[in-house]
Amino acid sequence: MHYFNVLVVDDEEDFLETIVKRMEQRKIDATGVRSGEEALDLMKKRSYDVVILDVKMPGGMDGIETLREMKKIQPITEVILLTGHASVETSIEGMKLGAFDYVLKPVKLEELLAKVADAIQKKDSQENKIRSAQINKVLRYW
Repeated sequence: MHYFNVLVVDDEEDFLETIVKRMEQRKIDATGVRSGEEALDLMKKRSYDVVILDVKMPGGMDGIETLREMKKIQPITEVILLTGHASVETSIEGMKLGAFDYVLKPVKLEELLAKVADAIQKKDSQENKIRSAQINKVLRYW
């Protein structure tokens, strides 16, 4: 049984496979894709609790552009940015666009899992606030 789901977006195949496999071992429903475009396609079909997103990806969309589009599709899904030392400024820009946090590569799995746990708690809190507001709205009509 999986308790939550995570989408991992990284063009480095070895890293991607390792992270997904190690999350699955911890009963996390993890899906890995190698591009921002693939991630956005999946997010249009399924909701995710957390996305782990590499900032630097070759090809069409970089991580920041992908983040912008993700927030349009699933505004309360939390996004953790993966970044190298050279792109910390880019990650800070991502935080301004709604990313939950960022971690430096190479990242220790335990550090990443701790960030994922914090992100899930934040998402749960946001969902509860939305639900409470909806309940209050309904009850005001009675």
